[in-house]
Amino acid sequence: MANRYNKFVFEAEEGITFDVSEGTSGELIIRALNDVSEGTSGELIIRALNIVSNNVYSELPTVSAGEYAEVLSVYTDNNGNKAVVPQGWTVSGVPKENIIWGKDKGLVIYHIPKEKASGINWQNPDEVETLMRTYDQFVWTPVGLLTANGTLDGIHFNEKFGRMNYRNNTFSESEYHEPLVGELLFQKESVDKYDGYYSSRYDISKDKDTGKPRSVKGAIPWTYINFPTAKEVASTMVQSKTVTSHLMYGAEYDTREKWVIESGAVTTKEIAEDSTELGNYYNNKNYPSRIVKTGEDGCINNIYGFAGNFDEWTQEQNNNSCRVIRGGFYDNCGDDYPVAYRDYCYPICSYIGTGFRATLYIN
Repeated sequence: MANRYNKFVFEAEEGITFDVSEGTSGELIIRALNDVSEGTSGELIIRALNIVSNNVYSELPTVSAGEYAEVLSVYTDNNGNKAVVPQGWTVSGVPKENIIWGKDKGLVIYHIPKEKASGINWQNPDEVETLMRTYDQFVWTPVGLLTANGTLDGIHFNEKFGRMNYRNNTFSESEYHEPLVGELLFQKESVDKYDGYYSSRYDISKDKDTGKPRSVKGAIPWTYINFPTAKEVASTMVQSKTVTSHLMYGAEYDTREKWVIESGAVTTKEIAEDSTELGNYYNNKNYPSRIVKTGEDGCINNIYGFAGNFDEWTQEQNNNSCRVIRGGFYDNCGDDYPVAYRDYCYPICSYIGTGFRATLYIN
């Protein structure tokens, strides 16, 4: 909470003690630990959302739902929550796609060319469907609204942005580790400044004409790809003055998990123990025993392919030479390989059950 609040002084009668914590929506909560003569809860809540971000965002121009960002801009949803929008991206005009926080809600941005971004009828389902199949989409993870129970150093679990220990994993240099250097360090600094980050709405596919990586609906996922190639391809997906892309890190993967849990979209048990009903698994009878196209594999907070269909490479490491894959694939059972499950593979390996996802770093 040190980065969100400056200084608060509370005085109480002798004998009254308090507990101070941060709520799931970023509010500061002070609770009386012993009997209070007045009131029923002995609880005082001070809401101080996006204090740091409001200062940063006040320096940026604004962009509204359905609008194209001419420069790095700030978007404010109907609930007053904010997100930064990279230059050259359009905020979705679909109501459930431009709310930052809530069950089955998530802010979606589309990479629509400027000359085509105006005049879109966002209330026309057919037109929106065409947009989803044509232009790359990324979804904002609102880190600033989360509780702090993740780790970046493998020891202290006091980060909003970081890896989660949903399955009692061992985080150490000899087990699962992810050094806070390079792109991950830059991402952490960006998240601290803007209170969030974007990840691809879909697992990455390959454009059938250009061979370029895409995050669009209705495409065949890019599998049979090894770690070095996935990392290289992800880094070339988006490159501009305000934003660059990279292969997802474990910290980004887990922070996204925490978001969907705390927003009420899914339960911790569904993420950590049994993800069968969340996506394309062998024991989910709603899916065939094969990989399905992007956008056909389950959706949580506007992110598709959250569970099952195929494993996703991450930059997290295990035993130095191995890289971590997450999420399970179509030939797994969701109660054996839930979303939070960590598996690992040699970087040179490539097979039908492994693909990848990209995230954006706001420069």
